[in-house]
Amino acid sequence: MPDQTGPASPPTPGPAGPTLWNREFQLFFLARTVARFGDGMVPVALAAGLLDAGYGASSVSFALGAWMVCFAGFVIVGGVLADRFTPRRMMVLADGVRLVGTAVLAAAFATGSPSLWLVYGLSGLSGLGAAIFQPGVASMLPLMAPDVQRGNAVLRVAESLTAMAGPAVAGALAGFGGPGMIFGVNAATFGVSGLCLFLIRMASVAPVVGEGMLAELIGGWREFRARSWLWGVIAVWSVYGITVLGPITPLEAVVVTERHSSATFGLMMTVGGAGNAVGGLLAMRLRPRRPLFAGTFALFGVIANVLVLAYDVTVPVLAAGFFVGGVSLAFWLVMWSTTVQTHIPNEALNRLHAYDVAGSLIMLAVGRALAGPVAEAVGLREVLVAGAVINVGVCGVLFAVPAIRGLTRRD
Repeated sequence: MPDQTGPASPPTPGPAGPTLWNREFQLFFLARTVARFGDGMVPVALAAGLLDAGYGASSVSFALGAWMVCFAGFVIVGGVLADRFTPRRMMVLADGVRLVGTAVLAAAFATGSPSLWLVYGLSGLSGLGAAIFQPGVASMLPLMAPDVQRGNAVLRVAESLTAMAGPAVAGALAGFGGPGMIFGVNAATFGVSGLCLFLIRMASVAPVVGEGMLAELIGGWREFRARSWLWGVIAVWSVYGITVLGPITPLEAVVVTERHSSATFGLMMTVGGAGNAVGGLLAMRLRPRRPLFAGTFALFGVIANVLVLAYDVTVPVLAAGFFVGGVSLAFWLVMWSTTVQTHIPNEALNRLHAYDVAGSLIMLAVGRALAGPVAEAVGLREVLVAGAVINVGVCGVLFAVPAIRGLTRRD
């Protein structure tokens, strides 16, 4: 799919310089927000469709697992393809693939009970589409946003809000039109996203030529290893994902539901999403000279989220912990994304972002899988308190590495 050639549309001038909300960023923002809204509907749609068909809870896990395996397995290849064929082309192609696969799922659930192999296969196809799509997210933003940090913060706020709205709308549609309608709306979101990305006018990014795919993978790995701050953070983050962030997701569902109720758990998810939105808003206003140092300092707030799960606290205290944790994590993610996008040359950004995403997701998945068995073996409180201690240690390591704590912002 050819790119539209020609110079990028100039940002609209404002009283304080170029505005973030130029035409290209508006289209990119709409594409990301609508697609994220659709992604939030998928777990509800799969649960409603597969459980109503009598397949059992394990079928939902396997369907989501098929998505995750294909995504984590191919996202690095997606980074190479984005460099080879340009990110916008691959993102539009990915949305087309996901639109077709999701539309087939919508038709299958609307006309009856689809076979499990079809659901697993199409879920895996959607994960493959996401793997092709994701690397371009990092490299497209700096080309359109005059203020990269503010652009990341705006997207973080929007994603937090859609993460709350997507499941809520999907739940309403499940009672009204069933899983077929949910997947139909999800397919439409990919159509809107692909159209918005296709309409973006920007200077064509020269694709990587003259190298084979294996050579590009090796070149990306060399670029990755050459930046000690990059691989240092990802190495530390891998430990953090297995021991802290990964276990939080399954354990908080168990803890809050058993101690309070499923309704309270839903409320806590909303509170955490609100915290994410506030963290994004703070990242719009605060512009630290050393973003990774400031982001690491913010990560101490995640301890509050862990400790309110470790001890039997009242609902208001529980909500405060979820809110602080949401603020902290969102602020770190904006600081990290902005640092990566402004310190890595655009021609290498797709591949290096893919390494980042693949490593993070794999470690999170391992942490989630091990959380239940380890908690049963050594105790729930022990796992959570250990996570809080490790959180302090992770922040200490990030502070201790000069290449990480001393890295200055680049606009």
